[in-house]
Amino acid sequence: MTLRMYGFWRSIASFRVRVALNLKGLAYEEMSIDILQGRQFTPDFDKVNAAHAVPALIEDDGHVLFQSLAILEYLEETHPEPALMPRDPHERAYARALALATVADTHPLMVPRIRKHLAETFGADEEAIKTWVGHWIGKGLGTYERLFTRRPPAPFALGATPGIADICIAGHAMSAQMFGLDLAAYPNFKALSGRLFSLPEFADAHALKQEGAAPH
Repeated sequence: MTLRMYGFWRSIASFRVRVALNLKGLAYEEMSIDILQGRQFTPDFDKVNAAHAVPALIEDDGHVLFQSLAILEYLEETHPEPALMPRDPHERAYARALALATVADTHPLMVPRIRKHLAETFGADEEAIKTWVGHWIGKGLGTYERLFTRRPPAPFALGATPGIADICIAGHAMSAQMFGLDLAAYPNFKALSGRLFSLPEFADAHALKQEGAAPH
């Protein structure tokens, strides 16, 4: 079985799903939807995902999955090994909380539709938008650094193997890189993200490794 994934090279949400598929050892074919050019709003893609967002993952029977975190949890339920979630309920809640620190609290504030709205409605220029994005990425970095100071990664966010929290944390690190943020003030986060991107499953999923990637 080869899954079909609609994604985009610099989409952080697409990155999360790529990593999960890599960690699970699942074959997939990625088709690009240029969300910067508005291709997610075309009638053809509307038939795939009425939410007009990537990623969307299509199974052999045509079943469509969307929303990256929902896809990750679905893959965990249908392909439980290697595990991306711990067994202990407290640890599972912590893993989800670490994931949501970027998926819910930061990433939604910097996606293309938000940047477009800032420009069209409030007249924000490129520099203002970059400042906006950097502010929210920085807020997320600060949250992670405080959490990792209290509970240092050992060596990954929840122990010996990378999981759902690490996937989302790595996506946040990639956002920081793509927008030129310095991680020096966040040593625990920087060290963890370095360990993650030393793994081929993460490195191969990086935005700049994807077809159509442009210099940032």
